[in-house]
Amino acid sequence: ELLRSSGDGRAALLVAAGGGEPDLPGRDALGRDAAPAGTSWVRDLVEAPDLLRVTVDRLLAGAVVTDDLALAATALVEPRVRRVVTTDGDLLEAGLVVGGSASTPSALEVVAAVEEAADRVRRSTARLEELHEVLAAAHEEARAARGEAAVALDRLHESDARLAAVAEELGRLRTELTGAEQEVARAEKAAATANSTARAGRRALEELEARLAAAEGAGSPAGGAGSDRRAELAEESSVARRAETEARLVLRTAEERLRALAGRAESLRRTAAATRQALTAALARGEQRSHAIQVAEMVAHAASVALVALGSSIARAGADRDAAAAARTVYEGELLAVRTRARELTTQMEELTGSLHRDELVRAEQRARLESLEARALEELGLGADVLVAEYGPDQPVLDTAGDDVPVSADGQSDPGPVRARPYVRAEQEARLRVAERALSQLGKVNPLALEEYSALEERHRYLTGQLADLQASRRDLFEIVREVDERVQQVFAAAFADTAREFEQVFARLFPGGEGRLVLTDPADLLTTGIEVEARPPGKKVKRLSLLSGGERALVAVALLVAIFKARPSPFYVLDEVEAALDDTNLTRLLELLVELSGTSQLIIITHHKRTMEIADALYGVSMRGDGVSTVISQRLRESAPA
Repeated sequence: ELLRSSGDGRAALLVAAGGGEPDLPGRDALGRDAAPAGTSWVRDLVEAPDLLRVTVDRLLAGAVVTDDLALAATALVEPRVRRVVTTDGDLLEAGLVVGGSASTPSALEVVAAVEEAADRVRRSTARLEELHEVLAAAHEEARAARGEAAVALDRLHESDARLAAVAEELGRLRTELTGAEQEVARAEKAAATANSTARAGRRALEELEARLAAAEGAGSPAGGAGSDRRAELAEESSVARRAETEARLVLRTAEERLRALAGRAESLRRTAAATRQALTAALARGEQRSHAIQVAEMVAHAASVALVALGSSIARAGADRDAAAAARTVYEGELLAVRTRARELTTQMEELTGSLHRDELVRAEQRARLESLEARALEELGLGADVLVAEYGPDQPVLDTAGDDVPVSADGQSDPGPVRARPYVRAEQEARLRVAERALSQLGKVNPLALEEYSALEERHRYLTGQLADLQASRRDLFEIVREVDERVQQVFAAAFADTAREFEQVFARLFPGGEGRLVLTDPADLLTTGIEVEARPPGKKVKRLSLLSGGERALVAVALLVAIFKARPSPFYVLDEVEAALDDTNLTRLLELLVELSGTSQLIIITHHKRTMEIADALYGVSMRGDGVSTVISQRLRESAPA
């Protein structure tokens, strides 16, 4: 009832299985008898296809259905009933009770409702975003339409102004054309007059020339009268020529002016034609702009209508948005409640899962314990679990040996007498077991192989004791050898150090005349770990530390130490590599004297680039490169025989 009041949905998977006819407790295996009172076999109420018949029969084997929960608990006592299902959806099995209510939506339904609400919220949000985008686009179109209308009006005003200017220019050109045409007419008249005047002058000139020729041909008896007549004719002829010339000039002037006026008239005609074409084009553009203005006005009107529609759309979108927000709030509240319920159900499921796992672990531990006990009984007693249960099970009587002493017969043997038995009581037997375990623990464990183990351990102990004695003796011998070696090392080191120190003082005095040098032990009490310090005081200096000397002085002190070692402990030969490189001539002379002394007892091999060092050598060996690039060794003996 508590589970039903809390309310939970259910979900199950039915998996098809193959195989033969199932074992149906309560039906085929136990006979087709009637179900317990007040119940019905579930298999009789369920129809299944042939594919799932075997699986359904196995799942519903021994299952009955009833209307009463108390009657279900009673029916579960029947051995042929495995599980009982109530019409309210409760399930009862051995060790398991499952209940619930079908009125409460299941977790799947809740999740589906939450997803549907989230989907509606997403759709509403998307629709709202689309409306916002449409509104923004409409505002943008309206702004663009207003801009285009303003631009069209500006262009119309500009076109009207240009049309007025063109009309004014056309009137002016017409006036100029009329004046030019009148001037052309006047020029034509003047040209005609000049032409007639020229023709009359030419005729008069021709007459005069004819008369002059006739007069010259005929001659005159009176010389004076003829001369006067010729003079008059010549005068008239010159006057006629001047008149002709003036007439020709007037004619040429009139012709030039006529051509100029004709050209101007043609130019004015072309200008007028171009002005007419421009006026026509301007009129056409004006008509186009008027049409564009009408279109812009229509667009503005449509934009205003669109703005009104958009305003209503925005209002509807706002209402839809508010409704969506309210629905979203409701859905979010429902979703929060569902999530809270889901978390609670998840917590309950985890608790139930944990309890189930713990029960499974306990059952597994019990099974393992039983298997261990069976294995222990079989190993220690040689009896199986079936034999132990049959002979020592709870149904077998238990010997009663508590409270009475065992009687003794006349021959000294124990006489237990008749055996008394009592029924098995688990608490009494557990108490006896605890007492026996305490007594057994006080007795301790018994090892039947203790003697053999003791013998083996004793033999091992004797062997290890002998080995330990051998190791201790070896350790004493080694310590004695080490002590002897240390004493020998100390003796050899002390003798070598004394000889080297003595030689070092002498060699140093020769290399540094007036100076003082010696070798000092850092720890004279322990010759095995002591160090050696070199004290060198060249002449005229108070310092003794080598680090305060110059490079040549340090090199010379090092050579002095080497020579002292060579003299203290001579060797068959020595190899020296450019030991005199940092020395001046004076110190080099002193070093070469020491090397000559050493060459008397040992063989010296000196690597040098110094000529004075080469001069004291018995033989020289050099490496040179031939013309073909191959190195070759050159030797030169300076003396016939070298000291051994």
